[in-house]
Amino acid sequence: MRNQVTLWMRNQMNNFNKLLMMESVCLAKAFGSAANMIATSLDSREMLTKKYSSANSNLIELEKRGCTIVHGVDANTMSHHPLLRGKSFDRIIFNFPHAGFFFREHDSLQIGMHQTLVRGFLSSARNMLKEKGEVHVTHKIADPFDRWEIEKLATEVGLFLVGKAWFYKSDYPGYENKRGSGHKFNKGFPVGLCMTFKFAKASENEQ
Repeated sequence: MRNQVTLWMRNQMNNFNKLLMMESVCLAKAFGSAANMIATSLDSREMLTKKYSSANSNLIELEKRGCTIVHGVDANTMSHHPLLRGKSFDRIIFNFPHAGFFFREHDSLQIGMHQTLVRGFLSSARNMLKEKGEVHVTHKIADPFDRWEIEKLATEVGLFLVGKAWFYKSDYPGYENKRGSGHKFNKGFPVGLCMTFKFAKASENEQ
């Protein structure tokens, strides 16, 4: 599965500490430094460098910018990871979640697998949000991807929509989206029409 999550934690200096899974280099360059960044991946470092042609150079770039890198972090259970447990963040971001290629994208079983992944991520992310924190999910909005019902999944785990924004790949120089699964895992994919959905924790009265 593609497992690319970003978490931001505000520190006492009012800067952002950032925990990322894959889009780390692009954001690190945009921020000018990765000194307060933790980059994570589901795969081990060895597996990343075997699967993705640019992985090693990206890892080296992050380390040069002062980033801490942690591997073996699952988006569904990240709130229980030893290095993340008990921490809370201002922003948690997942770009183009995908459960892997098992059926055709229009197949109800495939859609169900995607929904399970996203629901698990949103539930775990909710447990890691600060009071006014937000979870951002960037997702295609054309059929069949709209059938994932991202907003409904968020509601199910106690999150509510606070906004949407169009996602344009051109806004992130150097960003390369990868399939991450199947025999073409190192290939990109057309993002088409997509949006970033922004969610916040619902109060006890709103649930």
